[in-house]
Formats: sequence, C-alpha cells, structure tokens
Amino acid sequence: MNDDLGGRGAGNPHDRAPSRPDHNGRPPRWGKASGTPEEQYFLEGPRTRRFEFFRAIRILMEFIRGFRRLHFVGPCVTVFGSARFHEDNEYYQLARRVGAELAGVGFTVMTGGGPGIMEAANRGAKEAGGTSIGCNIVLPMEQKPNPYLDRWITFRYFFVRKVMLVKYSYAFIVLPGGFGTMDELFEAATLIQTGKIRDFPIVLMGREYWQPLLDFMNHRLVAQGTIDARDMERIFVTDSPREAVAHVVEAATGRFGFTWRTAAPRPHWYLGERAAAAPVVEPVAASPGGGSERSGGPGSTP
Repeated sequence: MNDDLGGRGAGNPHDRAPSRPDHNGRPPRWGKASGTPEEQYFLEGPRTRRFEFFRAIRILMEFIRGFRRLHFVGPCVTVFGSARFHEDNEYYQLARRVGAELAGVGFTVMTGGGPGIMEAANRGAKEAGGTSIGCNIVLPMEQKPNPYLDRWITFRYFFVRKVMLVKYSYAFIVLPGGFGTMDELFEAATLIQTGKIRDFPIVLMGREYWQPLLDFMNHRLVAQGTIDARDMERIFVTDSPREAVAHVVEAATGRFGFTWRTAAPRPHWYLGERAAAAPVVEPVAASPGGGSERSGGPGSTP
C-alpha cells in the first residue's frame, strides 16, 4: 500500500527516515510550521533535553513572576470580552458600568489588560476608585496595556496567563467577544463541570448576543446528553450590571465565606513585594452555627 500523502509525513514520523540532512549535516527535524521563531520552537517536535529543561525553567519563572506580581491584589473578578469594541459601542459602556459596580463593592477588577471590553472594565473600576489589574500577553501584533491599570504584567505564554486569570478570581463576567472570550468561558465551564473549581460564578452579559449560543447548548449539547442540564444552570445571564455584581457578591459571601477586612497579607520588601492600596476581601472560617463569621459584607466598613 502506498502511504505517500504528498510528502506531509503521515503516520509515525520515526517510521520513515528523512532522505537527506540539512546544511549543517544534521538530520532534518519534524514538527509543525509556524509564523514566528518563538512559536516554531514551542510547536516543534522533540529538541535536546538541555533545551527542553531550560524551556521548562523559563515557564516556571513566568509562573513565579506572575505569583509575585499578583499576590497582594486581593480577590478579583475577571471580566472578559472583545478587544475590538470602541468607546461608542454599547458593550464597551456596559463593561465600564460593570467595572464601576465591582469596584464599588470592593473587588479588584482583573482583565486581559488590552483594549475594548478589557479597557472598559478597567476604566470603570479606576473611575470608581477601585483597583484595576491587567494580565497582558505578547502577541505578533502588539497588544499594549490599556491606560487604566494600577498594576499589570505581560506574559509570553497563554497558558500561564490563563492560570493567573483563574487563580486570583472568584467569578468571571463575560461580555460579547470572539475566540479568546469563548476559550475562557468554556475553560471555566469545564473546570466547574469537572470539579476542579467549585461554586465559581459565570455571568454572561449581553443576552441578545449570547442567546444563539445558549440555544445551541440547550438544544444540542443538553439534548444529546453531552452535558447535563445542571451545567447550564451554573451560567447566570443578565443585562444589568447591578444584578451581575449582586450574583457575584452572593457567591463570595454565601459560598466562599468572604468578609470585608482592612487586614491584608504583609509584603516583604526584600522580595520586592508591594501591598495593594485598597482593603481586600478575605476568606474566614465557618462559625459553629454553620454560617460564615462576618464582620460586614463587601463594601461595608469594619
């Protein structure tokens, strides 16, 4: 049987030896073609163990840098949405109001740090006197941090950035967006479905935009049994910033047991750490009566 598929390398690449070495006398490598050197290195097949070891170290250092930079930001709510909406867009203004509402009850607003919906949410938080954080990403077409950030960090790897956006967040508020927004939405839904994170609120804003997707999920995924009806019940849909934030606050105080306190983890100057400027919401132990020991709800004073 002829297994020649146009020279594309079908089957196990180790089964067929390349016909000739490269100009340095080394055997040709197999892997995936890509547009930039960094992507090429990442997507290539196996390289030397030394190379892979130092790549792992670089990834680890990016995680450590993110942990250090974001350790004192306080509990966040992450807002996702398209980078392509401008100030005159209705969803930009909706995200701006959401950012202000979140800041008003004491949450740090975290976004991907770019333009569009991300900028709008950061802007709303900043204008309301809250803390505004951005987790930016290096892209072939440069994405600059928006001007409404109190603190930001730029990541090389998407997967490191995604860990940070989940690790410090206690809810996702998702406005209309494209592939990146859908990626974050469905990753959060998968983490909840598989029990990796519990009782994590997902709020969709822009009912008209999301309704076709919700219909597809109900009429196809639920109907075909690929997801459970309970998975859909975890998604809260609203067009009201106040309702969205109330849903997040209920989860924070009722499910996660947070209370408003001025105390915060103490930074260590010798590690180059810097405390958040605003009070933060902290988890507390459950009281003997089964409720949370609370000194006040988010937004109240001690």
